[in-house]
Amino acid sequence: MARAFNIVGDERIQLKILLKQMDRDGQIEGGLRRMEPLAAVAVIQVRSLTLDGEPIAEPVGWSRNEPPPKIFIADNGKIGAVGLGDRLLAKLEREGRDYLAFPIRRLTFSPQTVVGVFEKTPTGGFIKPADKRDREEYRVARADVGDARSGELVKAELIPQRGTGEKRVQITERLGIFGEPRTFSMAAIAAADIPLDQPEGAQKEADAAVPETLGDRADLRAIPLVTIDGSDARDFDDAVFAETDTDPDNKGGWHLLVAIADVAHYVQPGSALDISARDRGNSVYFPDRVVPMLPEALSNGLCSLRPDEDRACLAVHIWIDAKGRKLSHRFVRGLMCSKARMTYEQVQAAMDGHAEDLTAPLLEPVIQPLYGAFRALLTARNERGTLELDIPERVVSVDRDTGAVLSIAPRARLDSHKLIEEFMVLANVCAAESLEQAQQPCVYRIHDQPSIEKLTSLRDFLKTLELPLAKGQVLMPKHFSALLDKAANTPYTQMVSTMVLRSQAQACYSMENIGHFGLALRRYAHFTSPIRRYADLLVHRALIRGLHLPGEGALPEGQDLEALEKICDHITMTERRAAAAEREVQDRYTAAYLAGRQGEIFPGRITGVTRFGLFVQLQETGADGLIPIRTLPSDFYHHDEKAHALIGDRNHRIFRLGQILSVQLVDADLVTGGVVLALVEGEGPAEGQTVPGSPQRKPARGRPPGLKPAAARPARRGGAPETRKKRRT
Repeated sequence: MARAFNIVGDERIQLKILLKQMDRDGQIEGGLRRMEPLAAVAVIQVRSLTLDGEPIAEPVGWSRNEPPPKIFIADNGKIGAVGLGDRLLAKLEREGRDYLAFPIRRLTFSPQTVVGVFEKTPTGGFIKPADKRDREEYRVARADVGDARSGELVKAELIPQRGTGEKRVQITERLGIFGEPRTFSMAAIAAADIPLDQPEGAQKEADAAVPETLGDRADLRAIPLVTIDGSDARDFDDAVFAETDTDPDNKGGWHLLVAIADVAHYVQPGSALDISARDRGNSVYFPDRVVPMLPEALSNGLCSLRPDEDRACLAVHIWIDAKGRKLSHRFVRGLMCSKARMTYEQVQAAMDGHAEDLTAPLLEPVIQPLYGAFRALLTARNERGTLELDIPERVVSVDRDTGAVLSIAPRARLDSHKLIEEFMVLANVCAAESLEQAQQPCVYRIHDQPSIEKLTSLRDFLKTLELPLAKGQVLMPKHFSALLDKAANTPYTQMVSTMVLRSQAQACYSMENIGHFGLALRRYAHFTSPIRRYADLLVHRALIRGLHLPGEGALPEGQDLEALEKICDHITMTERRAAAAEREVQDRYTAAYLAGRQGEIFPGRITGVTRFGLFVQLQETGADGLIPIRTLPSDFYHHDEKAHALIGDRNHRIFRLGQILSVQLVDADLVTGGVVLALVEGEGPAEGQTVPGSPQRKPARGRPPGLKPAAARPARRGGAPETRKKRRT
């Protein structure tokens, strides 16, 4: 309905509320029917994973109008780990609206390839998978080993077979001795099918490219544009400049210039370079390497805005007032020459009074005006009410020669970082506006409002902390910011930030504009990184065509919108694939950093609560580890989904999201990146104690107040496995 009647933004939420009210009042014919129960034994397929990695299935062939129930999968020891796409025959037990599935046998396997470490045996060998969710070992017959050696990272294909015996695979590719610097990232690249080497045709086109000359382009070489990037960056695709606006009608206003590498000039539609870039979708960044979208001859060469070298660019002049509100903008296709390549740390140090040889001459004419415009843009951002989440991010630094982890530290958040972010956001807005005005197809970067279901779950959780979230009104980013302000300087600040993040929708690419909720913007497109994102290249091509900018590389006339929508789906997938691979490799490097420290005790915070245990993030390294539920103090634990807690029946211990614990490192697996932890004896809230962010509890019998039994699910008991009946993990 929203799509048919072009209902966007806040009105979509109002539409949902209206439809629910009409349904309650009986104004919708048919209404919402009571869901018929599923069969006691059914074929199910794993369709998704929870944020904590727990697989969720749904019935195969679901054809009812209502959404299918969630089916959680018990580990009864019959089939081992399951993954996305697996089909199972399972016995189902109803739990409220959801179900618990006890697998009988596996019907199909997915994925069809396995990446892991090979160990040779007299009869062939076996592979330990690199995917931490896959706990099985795969048998390799002698005839299927090839030249693989023990300890090598390999890629293998599953061999179709009948029955429920152990899985057989055939080795198809050797990726190197596991533990060498290249193999941590190679495991993720192979498992995710990320294209590594450039096709021959694309490489030839890149090698044949030559520098662009001025021609009909705007000459921007006299403007002191500069690049500001991380210290390890090698591709510089954006340069910035700011000066006070000389217009007497815009007192206190600013003129900004954002120049972006003109990738569209070198990557023509339909060329080998274009096809390769589209297939990759984006660059992928690992601690030890980059898998670039474009060949290095372009990404680090002709399309990189290196200092003192003429470079083709697509630039936007922007005029803002003293409060950071955009007054006008104008795009040009130009030729620029960067005056300096600076790092975030150098620029911030110069503003803080510690200028060095490079930044001292640029402080007054270049750096200070940039910060002046930035302060104005911050005013506009605050008035707009964007969502600001304080989620710490860790950076893994490695020795590129040896692969050894040098450090794991929080990523700095300097004003210089925010300055570039604000300039880029404004340029992206200008791109989307210009494409709409020119009636050109636009690849929007959209971020939907949180769903009703996620908001309900968030409110249920916040009730346990006595934190209200406005109800009965259209929620805006400022409401979440107000919530975070209330939680600031409390023991559960991080916990609330995490839950607010989990309540948000994922951003994606689309030809249909619904706005960007997190940034509180009506229209937004990615324009500023065409070296590493294919979406930006499409936006550049549309701007060249719609604004009649000089030169080649425009979006072809009659471009099929349906084809563009498919590209949007594809590059959304490649972006998420890259993010998952980057997290996976970071986990492996973190495990390597912790290897050899088994038995040490670390402070950690609970970041996930599931039926099978607690996910804990170590404060020192940011490593995420699991405390299996069977290792918790002996009791029968209920999983309260609303409160994100495990609750002991007898001793009333509560383990909940955000709680600080002392944990002991049990194991750090370099192959999977998995970390296993144990609760230090005596840790965890005992009867009568209060946990920050938890309801007050009494030593009397019965359930602690505030954690209601209706919301709780039984989880398997802690204690020794030989004395406790295993129900699920």
